[in-house]
Formats: sequence, C-alpha cells, structure tokens
Amino acid sequence: MPEIGEVARAVHYIRKHLVGKTLQKVTAVEDGNVFGKVGTSHTEIMTKLTGKKVVDAGQQGKYFWMIMSSPPHPVMHFGMAGWFKFKSEHSYYYKKKDNEESEEWPPKYWKVLFETDGKGNEKVEAAFVDLRRFGRFRLVDCPAKDIREHTPLAENGPDPVQDKDVVTVDWLKELCQRKKVPIKAMLLDQANISGIGNWVGDEIMYDARMHPEQYANTLSADEVKKLHKSIHYVCGTAVDLLADSDQFPESWLFKHRWGKGKKDAPTALPNGEKIVFLTVGGRTSAVIPSVQKKTGPVAKEISEAEEDVKPKKAKASKKQKAEVVEDPEEKPKRTATKKRAKEVDSEEETKATPKKRARGKKASAAGNEDVEEVPKTNGHAGKPNKFAKKGGKNTKVEETDEEAELEAQPNKPPLKKGTRTATPRNEGAEEVVDRRRRSGRLRK
Repeated sequence: MPEIGEVARAVHYIRKHLVGKTLQKVTAVEDGNVFGKVGTSHTEIMTKLTGKKVVDAGQQGKYFWMIMSSPPHPVMHFGMAGWFKFKSEHSYYYKKKDNEESEEWPPKYWKVLFETDGKGNEKVEAAFVDLRRFGRFRLVDCPAKDIREHTPLAENGPDPVQDKDVVTVDWLKELCQRKKVPIKAMLLDQANISGIGNWVGDEIMYDARMHPEQYANTLSADEVKKLHKSIHYVCGTAVDLLADSDQFPESWLFKHRWGKGKKDAPTALPNGEKIVFLTVGGRTSAVIPSVQKKTGPVAKEISEAEEDVKPKKAKASKKQKAEVVEDPEEKPKRTATKKRAKEVDSEEETKATPKKRARGKKASAAGNEDVEEVPKTNGHAGKPNKFAKKGGKNTKVEETDEEAELEAQPNKPPLKKGTRTATPRNEGAEEVVDRRRRSGRLRK
C-alpha cells in the first residue's frame, strides 16, 4: 500500500506536470467503490472538474489533493494498489525495467483521465488508476485553505512531515499514555497519526530498537523521545527521497524485509541478525529480536500483570470450611421453600389424577342413569375436543373395562373371564355396537 513516501512522490509529479495547467477534458468511468462509497459520481467528477485550472497540490499522510481554481477540489486515496500515472513520464515508485515496453494509454484499470489544453506548452495526459478498487476519489466543496478542516482529512491525525510543529515529544508522550495498545498498532491508526503504514511502522520500530508488541502506555520518557526521533527520521527520509528505495540507507530493514514465504529469501540481515515475522495490529511485522527488546509487558502479559496487582481472596482451608456455621435464619427459609414446593406438587398431582382416570376408564350410561364425563381436550385447558358432544346420537363412547360395566349393572350375572358384552341398548347404544362390529371388536 502506498504510504507517506509514495504519496509524496505522487504529489511531486502532480506539481511537476499539472499545476498551472487547465483541464480541457476529464473522463471518469462509473465505479461504485471508488466514487460511490464517498458520495461522488463519475458524472459529477467530469462536469465539475472540466475546464478548471490546477493551482496546487497537497498531502496529509496517505491522502492527497489538487487545489482547483474554484471549488470543489478532488481529494484522493490510493487504497491498496492505486496510483497516479502520467503518459509522458514513468512516475511509479517501482523502477521501470530496461527491457520493459512503454505502457499502453490509457492504462489498465484507469478510473479518471485528465487532459490539459496544451496552450503554451505540450499537452499533458494523466490517469488515476486502481487495480483493486480500494482507492477513493471524492470532491470536497470548500475554500482551498479549509480543505483540511473537512472530511476525510479532519478525521485523520497530523502528518509527521507536514505538521512537525504538532508532532512534538510532549504530543507523542500524551498520545502514548492514553493508548493501551501495541506501539505499532498505535502508529498504524490513521486517526492518531497520518501516513504511517506497515513498512514505515516496521522501520520506525527497528530504528527505535523497540518491540512492536509492547504497549504504548508502558514506554518511559526516554523511550518516547527515541520513538519521536525515529518517526521524524524515517518519515522525513522516505518523503525527501520520494520513496525511491534504491536511495534508502543500507542499514534500513526495508532492504531485507520482503522475503517472507519466498524461496531462497534472506532470513537475516547482512550482519547476521535474524528476521522474524509477527502479526501486530492485524499486519505482518518484520522484527529483529536481537535488538528489539521488550522493556514492558505485552498483550497477555499486561493483563496478567494487572491481575497480580489486584488483591486476591484467600482460600479457606478444609478446617475453616468445617467450622463455618450457616445463618440460622436462612436455613428455615430454604426448608420452608422446599416444603412449599412439595405441597404445590402434591396438590397438582391430586388435581390431575381424577382427570386421567376419567379419560382412561370412561363409562357409558347404564340404564337411564347419566355418567358425568370429563371433556377431552386438545392440549389447551378449558377447550374441549371439537368432536366430543355430551349425550345424543353423536356421543363418542370409548370401549370400557368389563369389570367397571358389571359394577354399573348389579342385576346382571358376572361374566366369565374372556367373554365380551355389548353396551346396553340405551340411547346411542346401536351406534356403538355398529361401530364395534365394523372395527372387528365385537363378534357376530
């Protein structure tokens, strides 16, 4: 991802080729990610930038912008793989190979094309490109002098190069004291400080001889001073050299940190110091353990250190537990509660028992006597089964136990074991007999 040095390079070429020229033609492709997510449309970009003069360009961390002759002004972010290309000159921070042919124009993955009028000098063609579409291109409608007071610049921290008077030792000390996070994670957060990305963060940590996992709020006053010095040194050097890695100091970690996962890649610095890779702040971090020592607790260690400070309750011995006497007022309450629960269970069981028996042994009427039946439900209390009607021809009578029928008919002789009898021919009895015959339960 382009960081503070790479963005400074893009601003340098905009000032070199576009500042002082009028944009005769601006073309943009429709892209909901690059434009839409920041509230701008490709048609708005074309209509509001065409015909305007580029007055200046500026930078705050990873954001950069062009100051136009009148608002709005385009504010851009490269995302993961964006860049600002020029047809007349190779502006990319990766060096062009000697045998590499000239790139086609317009370039692949272009989002916005700019063409100057060419009056008084040669025509300039430039393009904002973005392979992965994580870049952002928006229009900010405000006076040029107030552009950093508006979104998205207002939500970002100071630029360590553009705002040297803000990023002081005292400012950094106060920031570290209120940030209980790993040092590198604090630096990567653009809301704290602008422009520091993964490789710049690793270089700062290596130059300051600090471990990236150590928590920022554990740094001493001297360590904060060292960190402050490294921030300005690394960021300032990257910007001054326009991210030209060939000119970076040979002592920098940058020269040797790109070998992770590659065959025959260096695993140590030229002096033999081993390179290891850790994940800090969600990013892969290159670390030299031999010089980047932890002087304070990190991650899990800081939580454990805090636990040691908290007063711990002493565990009672077996003898002490045996001598513990329960509060006499609490025990009866618990006993009464259990007793009451048992009484409630008994009452519910008593209420439920007659209903179960009445359903299981439902007797039909004997002679002219009526036997009270409990309405059968469908699982809802108080709602009888819609098929059950008391009395009449539609009475639903279930097969009953023979001994219960004998008790209901004292004038009948006792039945022998295994014999069956039909329900007495009372009201609705014929239907019962017919139903039993159809079901095969009654012999003819």
